Amino acid sequence: MAGNRELPLDLLIVAGFILITNIFVLVPVLSGSFLRTCLGIFLVLFLPGYALAGAIFPAKKDLEGIERAAISFGLSIAVVPILGLSLNHSTWGIREVPVLIEFSVFILLMCVVAYYRRRLLPEAEAFRVSFKTYFSSVKAKILEKPESKTDKIIVFILVFSILASMGSLAYIIGNPKEGEHFTEFYILGKNRTTEDYPTEFVQGEKGTVIVGIVNHEYRPVDYTMEVRLENRYLPLPESQKQVSLGNNMSWEEPITFTPPFEGKNMKLEFLLFNETEKTVPYRNLHLWINVTEEA
Repeated sequence: MAGNRELPLDLLIVAGFILITNIFVLVPVLSGSFLRTCLGIFLVLFLPGYALAGAIFPAKKDLEGIERAAISFGLSIAVVPILGLSLNHSTWGIREVPVLIEFSVFILLMCVVAYYRRRLLPEAEAFRVSFKTYFSSVKAKILEKPESKTDKIIVFILVFSILASMGSLAYIIGNPKEGEHFTEFYILGKNRTTEDYPTEFVQGEKGTVIVGIVNHEYRPVDYTMEVRLENRYLPLPESQKQVSLGNNMSWEEPITFTPPFEGKNMKLEFLLFNETEKTVPYRNLHLWINVTEEA
């Protein structure tokens, strides 16, 4: 069998598209643009299925142009939940950068498989993209009279459904509905876990915890965090922190405190106030600590 040595144009375009999408997602000055959203939609809804279809159907005769486009959407819808589920059970979780890396690696890997399988075919039989021929084929499928009226209706419904799905998803992502308004407030131990908190002190000894705030209020908020022991303020600046956050912004810093008096089972409180209520804590957390007299 003759090997097709020339790198396929469609696979080069896919690789270039992945590179551009990564740039728009990872570069801060570009990550806020609407184009980033459009690129992300295409990366999720079309490219995984297109690359997989290329790996499964390397020959021209396997699929026609419009059929290859339609099955690319269908395979993407089938593959994306599997990729998401695998990432959800990994140590990275479903976050922006891990999702981007996983999708990019999967698509590029399928492109490599598709290229290898096309090389095994005679050059005349391997699938190649000629955009002029491709769009002429799509136009003929849609506008010219097919074998029957039923075929024409099916093709129209298929194309309309794909375009409607992409448009709806773009609108939803571009105009997200507001969810519940809330603020995350948490403390972590020295190893950044929900354990190993400092609870045993000698009077005058310092303790450190990591305090985090995440704003999901759909508006900028000015927070005030106070630290109290047995409802008494700790010495400034340990006892108070001012934090201003925009929507979906987060703040996390180590907070060091020094219990000023001894006692057992004392309540060390971390109180979070928002800009609208200065007397009643909006969120509160606490630790129970023991402070003994210095030997």
